[in-house]
Amino acid sequence: MAIKKKRRVGIVIDMTPMVDIVILLLIFYMTTTSFKPPEAKAVTLPQSHSMIELPDKDIINITVTKEDSIFVDFIQKENIVVDGKEVYQTVRKVAEADIYNVSSKINMARKYNLRALIVIKADKDASFGVMDKIMKSMAENSLTRFLIITDNEKEGDEKEGS
Repeated sequence: MAIKKKRRVGIVIDMTPMVDIVILLLIFYMTTTSFKPPEAKAVTLPQSHSMIELPDKDIINITVTKEDSIFVDFIQKENIVVDGKEVYQTVRKVAEADIYNVSSKINMARKYNLRALIVIKADKDASFGVMDKIMKSMAENSLTRFLIITDNEKEGDEKEGS
């Protein structure tokens, strides 16, 4: 008795719906992702061993460049009218300051967000006197909680043979 083999039925999978879903997901994630906002001025940070994660929001950045320019940047919520309705919009503000009015600029930024963490990013070539005056000015205005940001040292930066 001869055994008859069943014929295999060819299966064809249409890939078009899967490609459509992948493209829609890609567009969704690209439009909803919030990237790191650009800095007021680019600075070269000094290196350190400590590593603390900063929150993504509620930050007041104080940037000190190597030319000793000081910038205070923060997020402010503003009311705007769109189609007859008031809408809250977050706007990034950057204020240039000097050593005499930096604490007043920080207090102006804290007016919009009292919980904001004060973060100082100083260039490694910035003069010590400017940083000292900024910290004294902040202490005089009861701004005693802040972080100084540094770059994390990499393992390859250490001397070989140690």
